[in-house]
Amino acid sequence: MRIMLFLLTNFAILITFGVFTTIVLPMLGIQLEGQGALLVMALFFGMGGSFISLWMSKFIAIKSTGAQVIKQPRNEEERWLVNTVARLAKQAGIGMPDVAIYGGQEVNAFATGANRNSALVAVSVGLLRGMTRDEQEAVLAHEVSHIANGDMVTLTLIQGVMNTFVIYFARIIANVINRGGQQGGIAYFMTVMALQVVFGILASVVVNWFSRRREFGADAGAARLVGPQKMIAALQRLKGGADSQLEGQLTAFGIKGKASDMFATHPSLDARIAALRNM
Repeated sequence: MRIMLFLLTNFAILITFGVFTTIVLPMLGIQLEGQGALLVMALFFGMGGSFISLWMSKFIAIKSTGAQVIKQPRNEEERWLVNTVARLAKQAGIGMPDVAIYGGQEVNAFATGANRNSALVAVSVGLLRGMTRDEQEAVLAHEVSHIANGDMVTLTLIQGVMNTFVIYFARIIANVINRGGQQGGIAYFMTVMALQVVFGILASVVVNWFSRRREFGADAGAARLVGPQKMIAALQRLKGGADSQLEGQLTAFGIKGKASDMFATHPSLDARIAALRNM
C-alpha cells in the first residue's frame, strides 16, 4: 500500500506537469528549444514530482485509507500498539512515528513519510484481529525498519530519475512522431501522454525491483529488533492466501508468470522466509 499510494500520487503529478508543459507553456509562447533545455525541464519536473509525492505521502495515506491516528490511547490494545512502536523506534534510532489504525479487514500494515523522525506507521483492523501479539510486533518492527533504512527517501530518488527519463524520452519521441506539427497541439499532447503512460509502466519495473530488494532489508531489520523467529511466524501467518490474492490481482491486469514477478512490489513470502532462515 505504501508503494502503491506513492506511485499513484507520483503518476497524478506527472500528468499535471505534462498538461502544463505540453499545453500551457506553448499557449504562453514558451518553447523548449534544444535537448539541453528539455533535459533540464525533465529533471526539474521529474524530481519535483517525486519529492512532492513523498512530501504528501502521510496526508494521502491517512485520507485514502481513513486511518485514525492515535492521539491518546483509548484502550489496552491501542496502548500496547503505541508503546510497542515507541520501543521499536527507540531501538532503531528514529523519532517516534505517528501510529494509526484503519478499517481494512485484510491483514496489512504500512509505513510512510518524508522524514525518518516524523513518519507514520499504520495497521489494519484485520491485522490486529488476525495475528498474535508476537506476530504483530514483528510486523511493526518490519515497518519501523523501513523508516530507519530510509527506504521512502531512496525510493523517491529512484522514482525521480525514472520520471526524468520518462518525461524526456516521451517528448523526444513525440517530436519525431509529430515532426512538422505544432508542439502545443492536441496531437502532440496525446502522443506525449500515451508515451508517458507506456514509459511509466516500464519505469515501474525498476522501481518495483528496488522495492523487492528493500523488503528483504526490512525483514532483516525486524529480525534484529525482535528476533528472526517472530518475523518468520508473521510471514507464515500471511501465507494463507496472500500470494494467491496478489497473483489474482496481477492476472486481472493481464500480468502472468514471470511478468508478475517483475511488477510485484514484494518478493514471495517463501523467498522472504528462506532469507530469514539463512541469517
